[in-house]
Amino acid sequence: MKRVLAAGAAAVALAAPSTAVAVTLPNDPLAPRQWYLGRDRALDIFDAAKQLFPVRVAVIDSGIDLGHPELRGRIVKMKSFVGGTMADELGHGTFVAGEIAAIADNGAGIAGLAPPARLVIAKVVGPDGTISPKAEARAIRWAVRKRARVINLSFGSVRDPVNGVNDGYSSAERRAIEFAVRRGVLVVAAAGNGNDAPTRPWPYASYPAAFPHVLGVSAYGKSGRVPMFSNRDGQYVDLTAPGIDMVSLFPRSLTRSYPDCVDQGYSVCGTKEFRNANGTSFSSPQVAAAAALLLGDIPVLRPDQVSQILRTAADDATPANGCVDCTPGPDALTGFGRLDVGTAMSALGAGWPPADRLEPNDDTGSHAALVNRKLNVRATLDWWEDPSDVYRVYLRRGQGISALVRSNARIDASLILWKPGLRRLADVRSDLRARRSIHAPGVPERIAYRSHKSGWYYVQVKLARPGDQGPYRIRLAT
Repeated sequence: MKRVLAAGAAAVALAAPSTAVAVTLPNDPLAPRQWYLGRDRALDIFDAAKQLFPVRVAVIDSGIDLGHPELRGRIVKMKSFVGGTMADELGHGTFVAGEIAAIADNGAGIAGLAPPARLVIAKVVGPDGTISPKAEARAIRWAVRKRARVINLSFGSVRDPVNGVNDGYSSAERRAIEFAVRRGVLVVAAAGNGNDAPTRPWPYASYPAAFPHVLGVSAYGKSGRVPMFSNRDGQYVDLTAPGIDMVSLFPRSLTRSYPDCVDQGYSVCGTKEFRNANGTSFSSPQVAAAAALLLGDIPVLRPDQVSQILRTAADDATPANGCVDCTPGPDALTGFGRLDVGTAMSALGAGWPPADRLEPNDDTGSHAALVNRKLNVRATLDWWEDPSDVYRVYLRRGQGISALVRSNARIDASLILWKPGLRRLADVRSDLRARRSIHAPGVPERIAYRSHKSGWYYVQVKLARPGDQGPYRIRLAT
């Protein structure tokens, strides 16, 4: 199934992070119309952000206005995966790129959220306005090889676990995302717009936002409410960011059609769809920009660490602060809450969450982490992004295996050993289960088993309680 693009006054917050020496407003004349700068608390770290290490952010989209003065020196790599030139004939890719990396404080136009961002541009939107999953997958792998640390995907296809006819799952897309995560790249994606779904609001985030380890981003408006078009999902919406009445860059070749408009090269002079742009497409790049800022400060952070920092720092959306349909804590509309760049950057000084260097190991076969006789590692589980870890080990007939998992009371983990023949976790059968621990929060989980036949066995560590997240240690020996 083809993918479709998910398009559809600045204030300074009170607390500035410890890395910032002062808060300075950008002098870009359209910045007052970028209401999202203040809501994201991006201005809190505006001065400090200019001093951060450059970070490559891949914008996989509809192309780019290569000669746009607001992107001078920002584009480091580019390639079209649909033939033709890199020219952005829709405006979507240029808009997304501008939110992330438009030159700030240059007295012109708008201010991008991430001064250290350097763009890796992949054009994947075909002449019909859709995106082939195969072209997208090639672009993701290319971006990883070009040393992107963050990938933004402001598009998606409908996810419908009830009716497979509507479901746009792509194994090529998932494998490419796993390739990126395995190599230390954070993938950020729009949760999707319900205009492309059977009903609105749609209760499932789109692919690729609905894949494990992808930060799925919904949209909210100036009042704090989540619009009807923004997809809901209790598991795969991680964060929310502004997505109503957005302002950014726009291809000058398209704004020339409106010669009487003063702000050429900006969306305020764009086509009707983009003049007051709405959509989760424009929420996602703000989170990608925030990730670039964190990596620009601490380049050694892993994708799961960046994701956890952004979610923990988010401002919980509730009826008390404008989201009348939200509930306290994580919810289907806004995930962990509204993007808060200032708090996320401040959090770096208080220590980082643990990294899980074996991710992604979410399923059987090649998706599992390979174990050679022994394993003793610290890992993490996360109900929203990583509810299950799988370890693959080859046992000869008569060979024994033992496994021990220790965690604290924050997570209720179950330890399961699967026999050879299990193709994927979605197809589990009771006759393939060799052992299962008796689980309880904070109690060590143990299993021991002697194989009856040779083959690949799978040790699964699985969350038994929705909403849990935290570290564990696994020791495994054959």
